[in-house]
Amino acid sequence: MGRTYAGARLRRLREERRMTQAELARVLAISPSYLNQMEHDSRPLTVPVLLRLTEAFGVDPGFFSERDTSRLVADLREALAAEVADARVSPSELAELATRMPGVASVLLDLGRRGQLLAERLAETAGGREGDGAGAPRSPHEEVREFFYRRQNYLHDTDLAAEALAREIGVRPGEVVRVLAERLSGRHGVRLSDATDRLHHFDRRARVLHVSGRLRPGQQAFRMATQLALLEQGEELDRLASEDFEQGSPAHGLARIGIANYFAAALVLPYGAFHAAAEEYRYDIERLTGRFGLGHETVCHRLSTLQRPRLRGVPFSFVRVDRAGNLSKRQSATGFHFSRAGGTCPLWNVYEAFAAPGRIHVQVAAMPDGQRYLWTARAVTRHRGGWGEPGKTFAIGLGCEVRHASRLVYSDGLDLADASADTPIGMGCRLCERLDCPQRAVPPLGRALAVDENSSTFVPYPVTPERS
Repeated sequence: MGRTYAGARLRRLREERRMTQAELARVLAISPSYLNQMEHDSRPLTVPVLLRLTEAFGVDPGFFSERDTSRLVADLREALAAEVADARVSPSELAELATRMPGVASVLLDLGRRGQLLAERLAETAGGREGDGAGAPRSPHEEVREFFYRRQNYLHDTDLAAEALAREIGVRPGEVVRVLAERLSGRHGVRLSDATDRLHHFDRRARVLHVSGRLRPGQQAFRMATQLALLEQGEELDRLASEDFEQGSPAHGLARIGIANYFAAALVLPYGAFHAAAEEYRYDIERLTGRFGLGHETVCHRLSTLQRPRLRGVPFSFVRVDRAGNLSKRQSATGFHFSRAGGTCPLWNVYEAFAAPGRIHVQVAAMPDGQRYLWTARAVTRHRGGWGEPGKTFAIGLGCEVRHASRLVYSDGLDLADASADTPIGMGCRLCERLDCPQRAVPPLGRALAVDENSSTFVPYPVTPERS
């Protein structure tokens, strides 16, 4: 094991727990002076100290690893693209900042994004294009995605509350719709109806929850559970949403819905039972969908939330992509970076899934920084059920770092030690550092193109060599 210097993370963990150095030193069975040296990176974290920290605070050892900064580094590269291109700051300097001072890096990231937005607005005004929307602030939906992204897609108090309610009302596979209907009726005087042309609609005055009869039982249960969350957890939804958003704003309203959806998934798939089944089945998605009677997307999304301290599942990244490459959902409990500009990588297996719907595709993919991931992807189609009615198709991707891959049934038969067989992917062509990729759609950021009218290459955008 190499030396791990993580003073800023250790100090931040202690301050979040409102502990003094002396109090934390007692917990770790070390002297306050030794702890002070580790917090200032004068000494590395030792294995015994790291183990005590994971036991005391329920954090994954990877919390202190440099690999956890990869997402922050990628975000910085994206937000400070112009500065990187002008060589005012180097990628290595951004990596150093993210590792040593992640709090400062986060503030710089926010400032960089604000600067980008301001520049876009000024350019629009100067060009007479004000109001065309090209440089508009992030949408409320994007802000809510960031809300969950910052929390690594896990809401501890919400998860515990949903699991407690599941125990109280007796949620079990095959009986979920019945027990939810009884709770809605007995506690809230809400009756069910399938007379609606929407997926669901709650008539608050008449106390009727309309749920489409075209939905499968698992889908009906999810919408019933979401309505139950809105009825029983309203104050808690407000509290959590207000941590990031002003009450009455569109983002606050969307955050309440997102948290209610999280509660619903945790109610119909209670943490303890679902985590145990996932471990027993080695995260076999098809077996889990069969056991719990829910769809592929719902099960995959729930798998990406299994980050309860002392009862963690595999940390997954979850993504939903359409044929055009639009990411309509993205959540992550890992360091995987989803680009906010420049699209996604065409070599990623989420696009292969569209060619063979209904089959799970497996890929070992390597990012430019050397991090390796095992990805599963499957295309799913939704439609209203009537002949000739339009539907919609998405690819659902679920990925984890290769170090966790042996816990998944999808790793069977793969030589995970052979990195030469990995598919090289990136975070989108605009930011990708792979200069030799034949699929590149735009020139690499910050590199001068090699323009030669007498020569052509297999690589679409050759660049000039960097001077040493």
